[in-house]
Parts: sequence; structure tokens; C-alpha cells
Amino acid sequence: MFENDYTTWFYNNFQYLYPWTQITTEQGGNSPTFNEMENYGTQNIYRELFPQTRDIQYRVDNMGEEEKSRYEVLKALTYPIQILPAMANSDLLGSIIYSEAGRAPFTNPPLITPKYDSQEALYDLWLSQLDDAISILTNAENPIDLGKQDVIYGGDYGKWARFCNLLKLKIAARLINVDRTKALSIAEEVASSSAGYMNALTDDFVYHRGIKYYGTGNDFWIGYANEALVDFLLQNRDPRLRFLFEKNDFNAEVVQAFIDAGVDLPPYVEQYVTLDGDGNFAGWSGPGEPWVRYHGVPIAPDETLDGDNDIYFNQGTLYKISLDGVEKTYSATSLFSEKLTRTTYDYTYPTKPGGRVIELKDNDPPLKVILGSSAETNLYLAEFKLLGANIPGTAQEYLDRGVELSVTRMDALAENNQFPYYSNDPVYTDAEETELASTKVKEGELANLLSQSALDLSSGDALEKVYIQQYINFAATPNDLWTLVRRAGIPKRGSTLLPWQEFISSGTEETVPRRFVIQTPTEDNLNYENQMQAIEDQGFTSAVNDPEVLNSERLWFDENNPQYGAGPVE
Repeated sequence: MFENDYTTWFYNNFQYLYPWTQITTEQGGNSPTFNEMENYGTQNIYRELFPQTRDIQYRVDNMGEEEKSRYEVLKALTYPIQILPAMANSDLLGSIIYSEAGRAPFTNPPLITPKYDSQEALYDLWLSQLDDAISILTNAENPIDLGKQDVIYGGDYGKWARFCNLLKLKIAARLINVDRTKALSIAEEVASSSAGYMNALTDDFVYHRGIKYYGTGNDFWIGYANEALVDFLLQNRDPRLRFLFEKNDFNAEVVQAFIDAGVDLPPYVEQYVTLDGDGNFAGWSGPGEPWVRYHGVPIAPDETLDGDNDIYFNQGTLYKISLDGVEKTYSATSLFSEKLTRTTYDYTYPTKPGGRVIELKDNDPPLKVILGSSAETNLYLAEFKLLGANIPGTAQEYLDRGVELSVTRMDALAENNQFPYYSNDPVYTDAEETELASTKVKEGELANLLSQSALDLSSGDALEKVYIQQYINFAATPNDLWTLVRRAGIPKRGSTLLPWQEFISSGTEETVPRRFVIQTPTEDNLNYENQMQAIEDQGFTSAVNDPEVLNSERLWFDENNPQYGAGPVE
């Protein structure tokens, strides 16, 4: 179900989706060709997933009535398991093989040229399958007990039904600018469903492949955090800043080392440094630790090449110091948190040249991956309420609950994945300082976040505020993130909250793709005709890596969506 994690993270997320959605840059800053595609990965649902789900469906369909009544729940589970990764592929490419996938062993003659289903057909089929699954999972009498063989929900079919309702909301979100009446109707069905909807951390779909699964062991090309996003999170004292991005290297010890070496501090670091009468480090001004350790960078390609921005993009030269014959280089800006993607990522805490060696290593917990959450559910409901859905709660109630669950889920992932600094900052020797500098959620922080005007739906652009919270929540699930940015038009140009940053290159704004490149099949491919028909039906030009084409030739769900940065369609 969760395949190609390395290529998906290495290429899709860190080279394309995060830079295009303005979460991070490419490694080292956005280049003039950041909007051009090369390799990419997809969830390979045809190699291992469909052979298993189709086998289960076939076996259950051919059981006697008494046995079928007990095993029907297994067939019901195959639908959400198929739909989630299939939706991820469709979000990138549009039409995919689904309804006829994996049927060769169960057809005569074997079906080896399956058709491609359009997005419109897929959404209708998925809604039907999900409704069937919910009905079976909530009404089954004397079903088999999976217990611990169900590694997601421990055999709790009610939670699987609620996960099905989240998938329905995902489809509704993709329909919001295609058929708003239908989308809101789906939201109303979920809100009133007898199965309920995901509304607690224990409902979250946390993928845990096994006790020895740590994510990929290979390095990624991690990008810098977007300056505007860091500033927004910092302004609102949002704890998720500390889970999405890593601290920079400039703790008190390193700051003092720069003072001792007579080397200028980065200006964005220096603004928070207070000195004593002798010119030594005395403490932090402003928000203090851990907040002063997070800094983003400008994201326009021209900004990367501007010499005035060497303070961001030439750190290897500017922030290298020597003390007592020992040389070290320090990073002043924040990278995306690699511990979200792999737990074998070893971390060395920054100390002065020749100082202590403090490492986080050799204690790798199994990686947990969030593939669907109660936070997402509530944030969707907040959106649909604002757009007119007849559902019980207020938009503010759904938003507050969604943000609360988003913060607590990210905190739980950080604790499980053993993020650096989570429990303490071991470079500090004072017990109070090391606790203060930790990144875990502290008492009063959530209440403070919920009190910020950026989350107050009674003033300003309420829909934009909800979408921004979805944007932050989806920063750990980039496929949903890109879908949101395309359908909602946020971040929004000229926003007073979180503005879209123009991708200026050589003085001109760059165009960003809205779908992935679709290669032209060769005629020796047995399914050539179906592949070509799907490309033609969608109006796509294949094998073209032109951002203008990939922006104008849109997926079906994206045809009526706003351009990047244009703001929501209300």
C-alpha cells in the first residue's frame, strides 16, 4: 500500500511538490529550472497491492453464504486500502487503471489490457465502494476477529469505517470546484454518518510497516524552509514549526564561539542576541529558545542568485570559524525535518570547534507515517461549513479541533521518530535552559495558538484562514498539500497572513506545473491503445516537460480551480 517511499520523497516531494507549494526550496535554493521535471515515483499499486486485494475479493465472493457473512469485512477493507494510494497516483497523473486492475487471474481469457478510468469515473466508483464498505463494517454480525493481524486499527472495524468517511471527504475536497453541491452533500453524509467520523488521535491512520521499518536509509536532497512560512508560524507561536523544520546550529555556545573568533553572526540570528558589558553572549531577546533557532530563506530563483542573499545561500563560506586550530562550518537556516521521513537519520548537535561531541544515533525507532488523520477530517469540515454544508458544528469549532489534533499528532510523531531536541537541547548544561529549548509541546502553547487572530474566523477572510491551517497540517503529507494548493489558490498573493511569493527568474515570474509529465507509451506495449486513449481523452500532450503545458493542460478535478496564488473560489 505504501510503495516507492524513497523515490517519492527524493524526487516528488523534495524536488517538486515542496518547492512548488512554497514549503521549502530545492536543495541550496531554487534554481531557474526548479519548475522542470526529471525522474519521479508513483505508488506501485499494481505489483503487490492489487494482486492481494483482488484475491481477497474473489475468495469472499465465492464463499458460501454463512462463511461470506463472516469474511465480508475483509473484502470491505480492501476498498479503502486500494483507494488511498490510487487517489495519490490520480492526483499526479489523472486517469489511471483501477476498475480492471489485477483482474487477469480471475478472468477468461485473462484481462491483460485493462482500461484507464477517468477521474470523474474514479470518484463516482470510489464513493460507491466506500459507502458499501461503511455499510458492511458497521453492520456486520459475527465478523472474523483480526486482532493484532490488523496492524492499523487492531481489528476495530468502526475505525476503518471512519477512515472510509475521511476518504469520502478527500473526494469531496477534490470536487469542491467541479460540483460544489455534490461535494457539500458528501460532507453532510459524513457528518451524519452512523459510523461517525475521525475525531481523535486513536482514529488516525498511522502506517507502521513493521518493527524494522525505518523509512529509507538513504539521504535526501532536503531544501530550506520558506522564509514567509517560518515567519507566519513564528508570529503565531505555532509549535508545528518545530516539527516541520529543524533548528539551526546557532545555540548559545556556537554564538559565543563566533564572538570569540571575531566572525560576524548571521544578521537574522544576531537580532535576537543580547550581550553583556564585555561583549559576550548574555541571552536571547524576543521569543527566546527554541523559537530563535528557526529561519527560512527567500524562494525566488533570482533571490538565490542575488549576492545580498549570501547570508542564506553561501553559508559554507560565511559561517565557518576556527578556534584553537579546529575549524567548523555552521548552518543558520532551517531544513525540513528529515526525521519525518526516516528514523535512521543520525544527528550531531552543534558545539564550538573542538568542543563536545553530542550525537543522536543508534536508537532507531520504527518509522510511523501519517496517511490520514482526525485533524484532516475536522479541517475539511470547517471548510465545508463555511461553503454552506448543513452540518451540526460551527466552522470555528471544527477549525479549533482540527488544529488541536494537528499539533498533538505532529508532537506524537516527533516523539516516536525521536526528533533531535524533542525532550531537551543537550548542548545547554543548565537544566532549566535545556528543558526550555526542547521542541515538545509545552503547557499553554496550544491554547495560545488557538487564541491568535490568524485562527479567528469571525474576522478577516475565514476561508483563507481554514485553508492555511490545512496547508500547515498537510506539510507532512505533500500529495494532499499539492492538491490543496491547486484547488484553494493559497498561499494567496497579497495576503496579510501568508502571502504567495512570486517565483521571479531573470525578472519574469516562472510558471509552475499542475500535473506530472506523462510519457508516451511505445507501440510494443500490450496496453498501448488504452494508454493513448487516456492521454487523448484528457487532452494531454505526452512526453512534454514544459511548465507552461503542464500548467495549462490540467487534470479533471483541477480544470476549474484557481491559478496558483489567486485565492479561493467562494
